[in-house]
Amino acid sequence: MGNYQNKDQKLQNRFLKYVQVDTQSDSNSESFPSTLKQNDLARILVDELLDIGVVDAHLDSLGYVYATIPATSDKKVPVICFCSHMDTSPDCSGENVKPIIHKNYNGEDLILPDDHLIVLRLGEHKDLKNQIGNDIITASGTTLLGADNKAGVAEIMEAATFLMQNPNIKHGVIKILFTPDEEIGRGVENVDLKKVGADFAYTVDGETLGSIEDETFSADGVNLIINGVSSHPGFAKGKMESAIKALADILSALPKDKLTPEATSGKEGFIHPVSFHGSAEQAEAQFIIRDFDDDLLKTHEETLENIVKDVLKLYPNSTYEFKVSEQYRNMKKVLDKYPQIIEYGIEAIKRAGITPKRQSIRGGTDGSRLSFMGLPCPNIFAGEHAFHGKQEWVSVQDMEKAVQTIINIACIWEEQSD
Repeated sequence: MGNYQNKDQKLQNRFLKYVQVDTQSDSNSESFPSTLKQNDLARILVDELLDIGVVDAHLDSLGYVYATIPATSDKKVPVICFCSHMDTSPDCSGENVKPIIHKNYNGEDLILPDDHLIVLRLGEHKDLKNQIGNDIITASGTTLLGADNKAGVAEIMEAATFLMQNPNIKHGVIKILFTPDEEIGRGVENVDLKKVGADFAYTVDGETLGSIEDETFSADGVNLIINGVSSHPGFAKGKMESAIKALADILSALPKDKLTPEATSGKEGFIHPVSFHGSAEQAEAQFIIRDFDDDLLKTHEETLENIVKDVLKLYPNSTYEFKVSEQYRNMKKVLDKYPQIIEYGIEAIKRAGITPKRQSIRGGTDGSRLSFMGLPCPNIFAGEHAFHGKQEWVSVQDMEKAVQTIINIACIWEEQSD
């Protein structure tokens, strides 16, 4: 079993380099990857992999980085892939990120220098209480940090470097996959699983130290169009049925104390409007529907459509279009068939000196879709916190533990093979 050490702060230096590359994805783009600047980081990663002797590392035309760490064992070991995404969220700027290392965190408020209104407080970031004495990395207050998911990228790269430099450590073939556009739901849309050639995978894109996640939301999108009746407003009495007002009534009729993100937690699902626009003649809204249970997912969609029907009783000459599109499904259905994936992940976390936390994700990962595409793939912690916003942070010490966990997983699969 390889004992990883972060000598000369190479891990954090690697991470600081990556977050300064703007890789924000764009949901309005029709290209793939959605932004060419994601390839700027991809090319850096390929060059670094080639430099450590990973001879097949390459960037394909769709923005994916593929690489193979050769086996050091004569055993027949399942091929394991480690995966992280290179893009950052469109929700907050990722341009000109200025990362800051707050050494030896002492529990006091972290006031970010470029905007003193952006403050990380112990009472608001619960996991900070476990970081006393650790080194915390944040951005400067005007951008997100990009720990989601460049912490995972840096950890996989650090583990790859360690394994390539220590061929005495026994492991099977290890595949590396870095994806674009995960933040806009397209992360594995065009991945070549034959090229990946793995039996099982782990995304490194989780939050709390020691977490391993084998369950996600099931997710659908709903596109709702209201077709109203337009008329000159000066002569509209008894004629006009404003699609904007009808849509506003629908949004107002949504539950407020349940079935909404701000009122749910744990295994509770929700209906969430994410955008809308329109005119008196036609108005359109997009919703995301989430639940861990597929049957309840359908129930929530029926609830939304019933609200639409009830509201439109007040607009008798208006019509609606209600289109449901599947986004991803709860990966637990797949992962339960391969319990060793989670068992080995839990053991790897224990060997890193951490208490494992098996939990669910109130969201999705590339692993959700990979699992249903034939590559079973849970999610392990990368240490990222408060992602998609200016308060995003990560602990260097948590990242070190993630690197050790990745190495441990590779070793355990070899140990358990014939």
